Amino acid sequence: MKKLAQLLPLFLLLPVFAFAQDLSYLDTLVGEIGGLVAALIPVVIAIGLLFFIWGLVQYIAASGDEAAKEEGKRKMIWGVIALFVIVAVWGLVEILAGLVGADPGAETELPSVPGVG
Repeated sequence: MKKLAQLLPLFLLLPVFAFAQDLSYLDTLVGEIGGLVAALIPVVIAIGLLFFIWGLVQYIAASGDEAAKEEGKRKMIWGVIALFVIVAVWGLVEILAGLVGADPGAETELPSVPGVG
């Protein structure tokens, strides 16, 4: 069992050695991850915005109840924090993509593997 644990890192690194001559798969991987993030960002921003609006509605509706006003205020604050984090991560992905030369919005074609249909 101990030998298997020692060989496990080698087996995990085998794909790296197999693709050592062609690193285009790395660009494809970065492009695919960027595309996934780009597709999810509008959904997550919409959820954060809805959370903020829900807190605003609670704050306005609870004009006499201080505890409910505090709950609405807390939801609005967390909604703004969530929106800030989402937009900051979006910007960070764009900066990193620019640094490595990938275009997260571009469609990428997966490389063909010889012998695999």
